[in-house]
Amino acid sequence: MRILICPDKFAGTLSAPEVAAAVVEGWREVAPDDELEVRPLADGGPGFLEVLATAISGRRIPVPTVDPLGRPVDGEILLTDDGMTAYVESAQACGLHLVAPEERDPKRTTSYGLGALIATAAECGARRVVIGLGGSAVNDGGAGMLTALNAVPVDVTGRALPYGGAALAAVAGLVGLPQTRAMELVAATDVDNPLTGPTGASNVFGPQKGASREDVLLLDAALARFAEVLERDLPGCPPGLAGLPGAGAAGGLGAAVLALGGRCESGIALVTRLTGLEAALDRADLVITGEGSFDHQSLRGKVVAGVAGAARDRGLPCVVLAGRVSAGRREAAAVGVTEAHSLVDHFGGEPHGGVERAMSRPAEGLRALANRLARQWSR
Repeated sequence: MRILICPDKFAGTLSAPEVAAAVVEGWREVAPDDELEVRPLADGGPGFLEVLATAISGRRIPVPTVDPLGRPVDGEILLTDDGMTAYVESAQACGLHLVAPEERDPKRTTSYGLGALIATAAECGARRVVIGLGGSAVNDGGAGMLTALNAVPVDVTGRALPYGGAALAAVAGLVGLPQTRAMELVAATDVDNPLTGPTGASNVFGPQKGASREDVLLLDAALARFAEVLERDLPGCPPGLAGLPGAGAAGGLGAAVLALGGRCESGIALVTRLTGLEAALDRADLVITGEGSFDHQSLRGKVVAGVAGAARDRGLPCVVLAGRVSAGRREAAAVGVTEAHSLVDHFGGEPHGGVERAMSRPAEGLRALANRLARQWSR
């Protein structure tokens, strides 16, 4: 039997390659003769670069940068062997995981560190930069990123704005020409939300980044103002920027990429293409995917939905393994999920509850679930 194992990361515990390795180990304990093919995946968020490095021939270049609060942090770019394309992961500089819960405040967090990564790609001679967007702690519409690329947001006096989304309420213009003018920019996004409005960056994702209801209203208005400035001051910025699909990705970083003349692309579609997932699906009898939390957001542009849909189109069963499962069974089936299993439920009978065990012993739990699946599915 041919099993395709293609999970996303389990945020906060295991990378996508580590998840896949645990599943492989558990399956082989029961069915060692089955043919297992591994394709770790990402949708643009954390782990994007690590996954692509397993599939793309190139070199990883360390880049010192800063986190959402301006503190030093290590990042990197993945530069293809021909030097023409660079891959960058926004979460390495803007990730929510870089900011402790008590520090999270999208009114002041900045995307400057991402700009430093892109600037390094430009200095390396890349003509095309693919930026994985997702899992960010920022809500500044890419203002910090643009500053690092020499397009500085200023107030009516011409002074550079402080970092953070709240400062954009006073934005009056941009000073300088962006460093990316000769480069093609592609945003690999995990969502298609617009920049502003009820389904925009501030309303949908602001609260998980530490925004109160009052903060959300302030940030949404500030992003709307910033979009107007970008349309006016950046040549090639598309009209109606605030309402474009993907503009709200990663706290509005999608809007900044679009304003620079770039485009948005589904992160999972891009990773699927680069990792050869389509051909692997054609060879499979069963597909196993997964992520840390399989919920309603998983069904919209995330790894699991992309994999399950591709499996469904081929008439293949698709099993989801997750830390926690809260997506409805009917909704999951509609996107192609045959069944879903959670570590929380697996550990639920143990002392101290399933959540604690799922977080502290994820690889062990995945091996056990893979054991069970092998007994159920292997023939």
